[in-house]
Parts: sequence; C-alpha cells; structure tokens
Amino acid sequence: MRALRATLFGLLAVLLIWAVFVALAAPPPYMLPSPARVAATLWARSGFLLAQGWLTLVETILGLVFGACAGALAGLGTVLWPRLGRVAWPLLLVLQAMPVFALAPLLVLWFGFGLVSKVVMAALVIFFPVASAFADGLRRTEPELLDAAALTTATHWQTLRFVRIPLALPALVTGLRVAAPLAPLGAVIGEWVGASGGLGFVMIQANARMQTDLMFAALALLAAMTLALRALVDELAPRLAPWAAESGPSPFPSLLRRKSS
Repeated sequence: MRALRATLFGLLAVLLIWAVFVALAAPPPYMLPSPARVAATLWARSGFLLAQGWLTLVETILGLVFGACAGALAGLGTVLWPRLGRVAWPLLLVLQAMPVFALAPLLVLWFGFGLVSKVVMAALVIFFPVASAFADGLRRTEPELLDAAALTTATHWQTLRFVRIPLALPALVTGLRVAAPLAPLGAVIGEWVGASGGLGFVMIQANARMQTDLMFAALALLAAMTLALRALVDELAPRLAPWAAESGPSPFPSLLRRKSS
C-alpha cells in the first residue's frame, strides 16, 4: 500500500509540474497541451482509444507469451547443449544489438501489415532478456546440489527437471519482469512502421495532424497498459517460484490480495 501511495504521489507531482509549466509558459496546444486538455480528449475519444488499445494489448500479450516461451527454450537449449550455445549465443547477441527500427520494416515486408508482424516484433524485443536470464540461472546451479543429485539414481533429465530448472525459475521471473514493460514497445514500433490500427497507428496519425492532445492520450493509455503488464508479472511471480521468497515488497502491490485481519 505504501508503494502504491508513492506511485500515485509521483504521478500527481508530474501532472502538477506539467500543469504549472503550461500555465506559466503558455506553449501552443499543438506543442504541449495541458493535462486537462489531454484528460478531456481521453474522455471524449475513450471508445476509439479503447478499441485501438485493445488491438495493441492483444499484440503485446501474444508477443509476450511467444517471446517468453522462445526465450526460455533458447536459454535451456544453450545450457543443455554447450556446443550449440557457443554457436547460437553470438548470433543472439548480434540480433539483440540491432536496432528494432531496422528490423520492423523487414517484418512488415515478410509478414504483412496485420497482427503477425506486430506479434513477432514484440516477441523479438523480449526474447533476449528472458533467454539471457534463464540461461544464467541454469548455469548458476550450486555444484554441491549437482554432486548430491549425482550420488542418487537420478538421471540427467531428472536432475534438470527437479533441481536445475526449479532453482533457475527465480532468474526466469526476473527476465520476465524486465521483458514485460518492453513488450508494448515492440508492438507499437511495429504499428509505427505499418499498420491500420493500434495505439502506435493513432500516435503516427495524430502527430501528422498536429493533434498532440490525442497523441498524449494514447501515450497515457499505453503507459497504463505497461504498468498493468508489470503488475501481472509480479502477481504471477510467487506462483512460478513459490519457494523463492522475496525480502522486500513489490513496487506494484497486488490488488488481488486481501488485507489480513
């Protein structure tokens, strides 16, 4: 609850500074609209923005699911087969180092202007953080535990399933926490390059028409979506690795937990 209050206080402080700056500097509305003007646009165009936001949310969630699964499998594969990892990991690093804007036009060319290119873009953005975190967690299994498993009748796959993967799940959760806020970015970049709908499409059209208040309204909806995804990952984290207790409170406290009496 304390973290939630701090988040709300920070948001109100930013809005207050924004409103005071607009009142004193009086910039043209097409340069910087006031928070009240953005809120009025968000309310007046709520139906339109929610429909476009739903499209971006679907692209984001699908990209998050596919990217997380592909990243986890890649991290597992590079640890299980070290020779494959020595060959594949530099290629993954090169892919991660490339600007996503350079890949987006190719994805649109290959997969079209529809849903698939945006999902692939979102999956690529979050693939490497998940793969890197999970592979690092698998490599950091304590040697004493592996030696203890070797003294039993456990096979290599049983050791992997019951020792290495469970101990690496907290690292996987960390990768998901890093990747979740990036997933909407991948979807929006894909919409910027070529799309017929979505919040990224709304931003491009609003910018071309100097409708800055509409662009800020779309940004506000995208920010809310990003925070919701991060909160969802924080909510699922204790279920993925219930044995790995965290020492501090989450910055995104769950709204689903009831206050203990």
